[in-house]
Amino acid sequence: MTDLQRTLVLLKPDAVRRGLAGTILARYEAKGLAAVALELRHIDAAMADRHYADHVEQAWYPPLRDYITAGPLVAVVLEGPTAIDVVRLMNGVTNSAVAAPGTIRGDYSLSNRENLVHASDSPESASREIGLWFPNLG
Repeated sequence: MTDLQRTLVLLKPDAVRRGLAGTILARYEAKGLAAVALELRHIDAAMADRHYADHVEQAWYPPLRDYITAGPLVAVVLEGPTAIDVVRLMNGVTNSAVAAPGTIRGDYSLSNRENLVHASDSPESASREIGLWFPNLG
């Protein structure tokens, strides 16, 4: 059996606003992933900057900061075999307009920015992001 991994997923403000948080979480659970931490949050610009630290100098970042802080989001840590790759495949490509049908973005979004979900892209980013969002998670 493959070792268990943990990954951070954010159900972004558009997912919460559109009432899709439960639907999206159900898809992850149906795949066999377990939520080991989950919280509804409304983050400020400082938290957005810490989360997106690698991107704050990009010209496209300020609108992303405005979007991610505009409403509540759901932060969740999912656990399962190869969870990082599984979640990223389930989410689909960042540009929802071209995301494959059957993926979360392909089924529910048409936007590049308002693309419903964020997921850690590597074990290193998962560790950093989980530590940022859920510092007491062991």
